[in-house]
Amino acid sequence: MTVRIDRVVTRGGDGGQTSLGDGTRVSKHDARIEAIGAVDELNAAIGFARVALPEIATLPRVQDALFDLGADLCQPHGATARGPSLPPEATLWLDNETEALRVRQKALTSFVLPGGSEAAARAHLARTVARRAERRVVALQDPALTEAVRFLNRLSDFLFVLSRHANRDGEDDLLWRPGGWRPETR
Repeated sequence: MTVRIDRVVTRGGDGGQTSLGDGTRVSKHDARIEAIGAVDELNAAIGFARVALPEIATLPRVQDALFDLGADLCQPHGATARGPSLPPEATLWLDNETEALRVRQKALTSFVLPGGSEAAARAHLARTVARRAERRVVALQDPALTEAVRFLNRLSDFLFVLSRHANRDGEDDLLWRPGGWRPETR
């Protein structure tokens, strides 16, 4: 597929509407546009994590998958006649990538707070954005996006495991301490 973009400024959205992939004009607050925006924001958050974790080859592939998902989302009724861009094999691949990182980590004994290292904090931020993107895609109630929902769900799991990897496989995780906000518990 060849992509050519001759102009960035089109003025087409100045009135609060934008075009879907088939040219249909919709409001910028349309649920499908909200989902597209959430997936775009997720891709940016993963790019932010990628800067801190350049050795993780999974991240650029995930970014490509999210652009594929965006191609499906910009169609008025989900995936095109060719079928969805994210088949079950994409989710299986992500499951395998998650397990490859997780297997080196100790079992959790508490909930993990976002933070530890900068890279872990970035992965946690991407994880929360993945959850929002998942909610926005689920809200479309589009059967053609069933596998995309699974992929986004698994992606948030991957990003959690990635955050632990960035914290020396959990050694530097920040663990939740119930009531830890109280001065006497510090």
